[in-house]
Amino acid sequence: MSAGEGTVHALLVDDSRTMRALLGGMLAELGFEVVEATHGVDALAKLGTCPDLDVALVDWNMPEMDGLELVRALRAERRFAGLPVMMVTTESDAHSVVRALMAGADEYAMKPLDRDGLHDKLALLGVLPGQR
Repeated sequence: MSAGEGTVHALLVDDSRTMRALLGGMLAELGFEVVEATHGVDALAKLGTCPDLDVALVDWNMPEMDGLELVRALRAERRFAGLPVMMVTTESDAHSVVRALMAGADEYAMKPLDRDGLHDKLALLGVLPGQR
C-alpha cells in the first residue's frame, strides 16, 4: 500500500504526546514517514486524507475511540483489510492479547518498547523499509 517508491508510511495512534514522540522518533530512525493521531476517531480522519499507509501502531487505552475499537473499525473497511496493525500497549495480560488478535491486530507489543523490539516486531510484519 506504500504511496511512494521506497517510502514506507506508519500511522502512530496514541493519546500520549510523549509516547508519540518516542515511538515516532524510533520509526523515523528506522526509515518510516510517520502520521500521528491522538485517538481512534482522529486516526480514522487521518486515514481519509492519507490512505496509503503500510502499517498502523495503535495504543489500546485512548479517549473517544480506544485501540480495540479502532482495530475493529479498520477490519470492517475493505480498503484497510490488508493494513498490518500492531497494538502497542501496557495491557499485558493474556486475555487482552487474545482480544486484540481476535479483533484483527496482526501483532502485539508491550510498552515500554525499545528500538530493537520495535524493529523486530516490524520485521515480523514484513514492513521495514528495505524489506518490502
